[in-house]
Amino acid sequence: MSLQISVELNDTRYQINIENSWSLAIAVNFNQATQQPNHFSAKAALASPMQAGSFIGDTQQGGSCNVNELTINPHCNGTHTESIAHICHYAMNTPKENDTELATHHDEKRALTLAQLNIPALMPCAVISITPELALKSDEHYRPDFYPADAIISRTLLKKACRYYNNEQLQALVIRTLPNDKSKCQQAYSPDNQPAFFSREAILYLNERGVEHLVVDLPSIDRLHDEGLMTCHHLFWQVAQGSHQMNNDSLTNKTITEMAFIDNDIADGFYFINIQSPAFHNDAAPSRPVIFAAKEFSAKEVSK
Repeated sequence: MSLQISVELNDTRYQINIENSWSLAIAVNFNQATQQPNHFSAKAALASPMQAGSFIGDTQQGGSCNVNELTINPHCNGTHTESIAHICHYAMNTPKENDTELATHHDEKRALTLAQLNIPALMPCAVISITPELALKSDEHYRPDFYPADAIISRTLLKKACRYYNNEQLQALVIRTLPNDKSKCQQAYSPDNQPAFFSREAILYLNERGVEHLVVDLPSIDRLHDEGLMTCHHLFWQVAQGSHQMNNDSLTNKTITEMAFIDNDIADGFYFINIQSPAFHNDAAPSRPVIFAAKEFSAKEVSK
């Protein structure tokens, strides 16, 4: 049995086969530091059996079941999704569960945690591939200034790759950087292994096109060491540079998913995406973005 969904978008109808899907998440291999991706020299993700009195949560040690306690840094140990709370003040302890209102403290708006976001179950999404270019050969900008070896995803590259999609198809955007191989699933990023990042102009272009949910195979849309400016994060959510407070123009319901992996078997094209993440009252959480192939109905098929 094949379960299919019909979706209408901007007067165009698409058929989605939910069995025809691909996960973009990197599997976390706990306690295997060299088999995990790593960013910013963070500690590796760990798992250890729970112990309480005579109970141990490990069947190999005589326990009745397996109960592991996990230690993980969502931003640095694998695929993760982050909200505007990543750069803005937010309430760690919310007054009630599933509260979608902005928590306030001394009349200051607090950012939405990942659990408070309203992310649709299915969103139109384009998958594109980009070969980053040498920053100093472009006419684009970043704060702090580019280093000679910096490689960037530029507005020029994005505009070319997205030229076939209308704004309604770009609610979400998945970007695969080239070259692309499975070593990204175990890559340790450091000053000696600086990945590409986005230019200011590139992020402004994504905002112009209405991209709400950005998925990248990079550990960050910003430079690894950027003097703490996080220029592109601030631009994406429209938060003033140097500020940790939202303003009336801030784009509060947008997300950034980083350190994904887009296998080469996945063709560039139009899909629908489901971003799965736990309901954490935190600025980020491990996540599992899943894309579904979308077939456009012909006029003849729609009339049946």
